[in-house]
Amino acid sequence: MHHTSTARQAASPEEPAPTGTVLLRGGAVYSPADPFATAMVVDGGTVAWVGSEGAADSFADGVDAVVRLDGALVTPAFTDAHVHTTATGIALTGLDLSGAATLADALARTAAHAAGHPADRVLLGHGWDETRWPERRPPTRAELDEAAGGRPLYLTRTDVHSAAVSTALLDLVPGVADLPGFDPQAPVTRDAHHAVRRAAYAAVTPAQRTAAQRAALRHAASRGIGALHECAGPDISAEDDLTGLLALAAAATGPQVFGYWAEAAATPADLDRIRDLGAVGAGGDLFVDGSLGSHTACLHTPYADAPHTGTAYLDADTIARHLTLCTEAGVQAGFHAIGDAAISAVVDGVRAAAAAVGLERVRALRHRVEHAEFMTPATIAAFAEFGLVASVQPAFDAAWGGADGMYAERLGAERARDLNPFAALTRAGVPLVLGSDSPVTPLDPWGTVRAAAFHRTPEHRISARAAFNAHTRGGWRAIGRDDTGVLVPGAPADYAVWDSGDLVVQAPDERVANWSTDPRSGTPGLPDLTPGRPLPTAVRTVVGGRTVFARPNG
Repeated sequence: MHHTSTARQAASPEEPAPTGTVLLRGGAVYSPADPFATAMVVDGGTVAWVGSEGAADSFADGVDAVVRLDGALVTPAFTDAHVHTTATGIALTGLDLSGAATLADALARTAAHAAGHPADRVLLGHGWDETRWPERRPPTRAELDEAAGGRPLYLTRTDVHSAAVSTALLDLVPGVADLPGFDPQAPVTRDAHHAVRRAAYAAVTPAQRTAAQRAALRHAASRGIGALHECAGPDISAEDDLTGLLALAAAATGPQVFGYWAEAAATPADLDRIRDLGAVGAGGDLFVDGSLGSHTACLHTPYADAPHTGTAYLDADTIARHLTLCTEAGVQAGFHAIGDAAISAVVDGVRAAAAAVGLERVRALRHRVEHAEFMTPATIAAFAEFGLVASVQPAFDAAWGGADGMYAERLGAERARDLNPFAALTRAGVPLVLGSDSPVTPLDPWGTVRAAAFHRTPEHRISARAAFNAHTRGGWRAIGRDDTGVLVPGAPADYAVWDSGDLVVQAPDERVANWSTDPRSGTPGLPDLTPGRPLPTAVRTVVGGRTVFARPNG
């Protein structure tokens, strides 16, 4: 991609919104307004026109800048609907154990990180997964103490629902041994993990935290992400972490950030905190249960590899009270629910709230359920009935699905096949919104779309187009904005430019994902996301008409 005139530079945050006009031409513009569009005019922060190359000629002399796309693809910017921004930045800039091939490798990486960061008050790392190691076990406390040289160490498992910690970190948490989820040698889970996480992140300096947030937002922009939903809460981060992130995002030229605060409301006054924090909803990771990897997702029948049914953090009465208060106040609510029993508890709570305040009032607020993995026909029907949004992470299936994956290990192959039923949710009319849960899985929107289109269980696959729409427009609809996330005249100029290769149209089929390059379909083409093919790379990301990422020499 090159410029025939110098495109306007991204404005500083103090400047008003962009006022110039830009014509992008000579590429492919993904727009429902014109499936064959090759050009787009942006006026300030708004899309003004989308159309054909021939019609673009009439605009060329009247705009302030022309951008020649040289065949590049222009799409709406992605929205990642479930992110932990500070933790993502710490994983990007700190100790990343996701590539550790063995337990010994993870411990060696930890020791090297400790040696290289002598001034850090607490050593932070992320991403270990014992199910991928030949040792098939997490590190012991003694192994961690040795690797950390006796210093405080906090290493989150890949699902972030348990953590391997050193003795020195536990010493910073009085009473931790009495909390549910504490084990003298194994990783901490449940309440003990939440308490240890608070202590670990309390040791992060404000400067470190801001640097991590900046790194995460820069990385998001480089992946074509124009907006993200931050899932914060008292068991995950801290109030100043959320307010600092929202202030940083508002003051900087970068992706937009919308915050959720995960604290159950017991009285109407509790919702004042949502407004005070600047959050858009009282939800996100409001934990009804934990995760499958850490054996804390709440199930109706026991795990295949553990003699229990997981952990219930909230009961249906608490869920109903939270939903009722939120609905009466006009505040969007939401929950983290993964296991079938946890999702049933949410549905029971929503049903009670609808009985109390009215079905239409519940439906109007588009209350959310994060993850919604272990669905049944009954809970899928209930999501449709109550207008619940399923905020899902297809990369979870790519990482842990399939006959030999972690899900099958935890649940047995038969139950594991039921997880993440995107096609059934879509057929029922349940709104899907896609995200990463970063740092649980990476910020990787095209990889997320591919994971949905090539689900490891074929009957759960949806078309690439449906997944793409759920990862763009769906993210905006989930926060009540129906005018954004699509390139049509009058929409905000939030878009990304991609090196993408040939464009194709996927025809969904029950047995196999078919692809077509037939232009008569009248459907805008998307990159060929067949596994093994390279994914598109971002050349430029624009939010509100301002460039927030430009690839060097792009």
